[in-house]
Amino acid sequence: MLELIAQFIRDHFIRSRHLNATRLVAGSFAAIILVGTLLLALPISARSGESQGLFTAFFTATSATCVTGLVVTDTFLTWSGFGQAVILLLIQLGGLGFMTVITLVSLAAHRRIGLSERLIMMSTLNLNDLDGVVRVVRHALMGTALFELVGAALLSVRMIPKYGLLQGLWHALFHAVSAFCNAGFDLQGGDTGPFSSLVGFQADGLTLLVTATLVIIGGLGFFVWEDCLQHRRWKGLTLYSRLVLTLTGVLTLGGAVFFLAAEGTNPATLGAMDTGEKCLNALFQSATLRTAGFNVIDQGAMTDNSIVMSCILMLIGGSSGSTAGGMKTVTVWVLAMVVVTGLRGRESIVFRGRTLPARRAMNAVTLFLMVSFLFVTGSMLISLTHEATFLQAAFETASALGTVGLTTGITPTLARPAQLLLAVLMYTGRVGILSFSIAFLNRSRDSLNIKYPEFSIMIG
Repeated sequence: MLELIAQFIRDHFIRSRHLNATRLVAGSFAAIILVGTLLLALPISARSGESQGLFTAFFTATSATCVTGLVVTDTFLTWSGFGQAVILLLIQLGGLGFMTVITLVSLAAHRRIGLSERLIMMSTLNLNDLDGVVRVVRHALMGTALFELVGAALLSVRMIPKYGLLQGLWHALFHAVSAFCNAGFDLQGGDTGPFSSLVGFQADGLTLLVTATLVIIGGLGFFVWEDCLQHRRWKGLTLYSRLVLTLTGVLTLGGAVFFLAAEGTNPATLGAMDTGEKCLNALFQSATLRTAGFNVIDQGAMTDNSIVMSCILMLIGGSSGSTAGGMKTVTVWVLAMVVVTGLRGRESIVFRGRTLPARRAMNAVTLFLMVSFLFVTGSMLISLTHEATFLQAAFETASALGTVGLTTGITPTLARPAQLLLAVLMYTGRVGILSFSIAFLNRSRDSLNIKYPEFSIMIG
């Protein structure tokens, strides 16, 4: 059955002359959300046996497919085992990307991957050429299965004694997939209360460290995995991989130090914990802001400085070609290089004896301006439609746009127009930014041969 579906999609969509990579990505995510909405709207998907309605199903399906984690109802208390399985499938499809799953079916059926599929895979994974694209996808699928299963096995050490064998294994698998795909969905509502996430594991180093590790690995990107697998030495890695690993480490550890300093004396968050727990939870808070969405402290009780820093980290997100969202780490590094180069009065961005193409810098600036506009506009609209401070609205907007899933607690209480706006921002944050990246990549292959006379204007 899966093979027939994959063949139909290849013949009528992937190889269609009317669809390019950008439209295919946007359309595939929309189709997955539509199917997920219909499935979650069924009575069998609800724990109560009564349909939760189209809007709740739509919001949940959008959040799961866009690997965000924002919800209007608690996942465990609302959805049955069938509904939870649907959500988990949506998370996996959204995290890996629809084209990657189609490739998996083709590989399992021993079918040849055509040029159209290779070109689209190259675009969706942000690769620069066709060389080894099928190998990268194969290793990505194998790595995903390995990390998720190992993570589930480690989490089951805590989940099985807590919930029993079968329920414990399901909880462990659900949380492992959700963490690796940077989704942030959890099943802890029945244990520690609705919308509690991982608050019950504040003192559990194993659960928090395993979850944080899965989040970080999932946010590195498939290309970095492949590079590390091939070279296995720091000096042998590409410049991009070294930048990703360095920036990920700096942002994660730097964020942990910041939250430890900013929230260490706040009795509503980290203040009541001992030193070891403070360090552990500060590190987890920094890691989960890489678009994961799990929380161990009350986000609404944080200081204003911490909320602002959280918004910044959420908008940065993970790395290109990964399960994470946001503007991406290297994009922010390019923006910093643009600023430094401008302050030095230079025209070209030079790093370690190499020049960054001007079009790459322009792409980074364009993406930054687009995300900034959506962030400010969304924050203003939510603050106008709900009795919340602008900072709370900004937090929710950054969480949706960066596909993070953290909330100060106002998401379930928002008016329908505001919740619909969050759903649009989640889709835009996952699909829109990815589509823009694909468009940039496709455009960069064509050189502009026509040169026009220059003009000068005053800046500043």
